[in-house]
Amino acid sequence: MKPVAIFRHIPIEGPGYFATFLDNNHIPWRLIKIDAGEKLPNAIDEFSGLVFMGGTMSVNDDLPWIEQELTLIRQAVAADVPVLGHCLGGQLMAKALGGVVTANPVKEMGWGEVTVSDNPVAREWFGDLTGFNSFHWHGEAFSIPQGATCIMSSPYCENQAFAVGVHLGMQCHVEMTERLVIDWCSVGAEELASLNEPSVQSLEEIEKNLPERVAALNVVAKKLYQKWIEYLK
Repeated sequence: MKPVAIFRHIPIEGPGYFATFLDNNHIPWRLIKIDAGEKLPNAIDEFSGLVFMGGTMSVNDDLPWIEQELTLIRQAVAADVPVLGHCLGGQLMAKALGGVVTANPVKEMGWGEVTVSDNPVAREWFGDLTGFNSFHWHGEAFSIPQGATCIMSSPYCENQAFAVGVHLGMQCHVEMTERLVIDWCSVGAEELASLNEPSVQSLEEIEKNLPERVAALNVVAKKLYQKWIEYLK
């Protein structure tokens, strides 16, 4: 099988549990470190799927690699090569497919419940799961591109995930590990302390019962990732 391409945009937002999942399923992958200045591939031919991770930048920023990634996403969708997006990655997918990315009414940071939509597309991805406690770390949000279906929402962000065919774009972070959560809290400690909003948890709240929360999230992520890899060619 050709490797899965994983695009990393900042050092601390790597593939996390997704990489563990691929290794456990003996699926080869290649990490493309945009943050380290790695050159993007010109085409998708050498990959079985494309995965886009998060980042602190906006898809609306004037960065040279953003348009290149949007082009790769459009190529993959046209060729039915599965695309998977986490947070910024989901926003990139939405923009590539004609959606828009704008400021969310509030920043959403920490653990929070998401609701799985009651529609056939959501059932394909989530089975009988109706909701779960996910991790969030974003200030912008995407609209649902034409032809896609919203499959998840939260009280603070209406569009938490969309699916179109073999492609899945998410606003929330299902890829979290304990290490990722701790690293993000370390870097974002000052911001967390400065935001007095119900959609933003304190560092102490985020790290409470962390092993159990991450383990439960890994179970949900495994379900989604298992469905996604079925489409790899």
